[in-house]
Amino acid sequence: MAYIKFKELSKYFDFKDEIMPENLPDYAKEYVSNKEKILLGYKNNKDYAVFTDKKMLLFDRDILGVTYKKIHVFPYKSISSSAINFKPGKVELLFSFDSGYQLHINFINMNHQRKENIKIIYKNMMNSCI
Repeated sequence: MAYIKFKELSKYFDFKDEIMPENLPDYAKEYVSNKEKILLGYKNNKDYAVFTDKKMLLFDRDILGVTYKKIHVFPYKSISSSAINFKPGKVELLFSFDSGYQLHINFINMNHQRKENIKIIYKNMMNSCI
């Protein structure tokens, strides 16, 4: 049996707006099962990130936000290593996955409370990896 690593995603995502689960677009909620709880969502001008208690979903849309959409689903248990960096007004999450993916997510325009929300999500992710 041949095994081919699919290793395309090594990009950066920048998110600035926090979204409560009830305000997420319907298409984002469709990828969350009834057995999962949406913790929080984030968006920028065109992309969305959804964090559940079991996985991270990234909706990568084109510049116009209409014609092209890629949906990345990352179960937390597939994270092989990670880091969280706190900087003034910013939080960075860095991930390596079992598949070889590397991912860098920036959260910008962050105040203390928003940083705490990211910290809670990150702790949940790391607890799910075990």
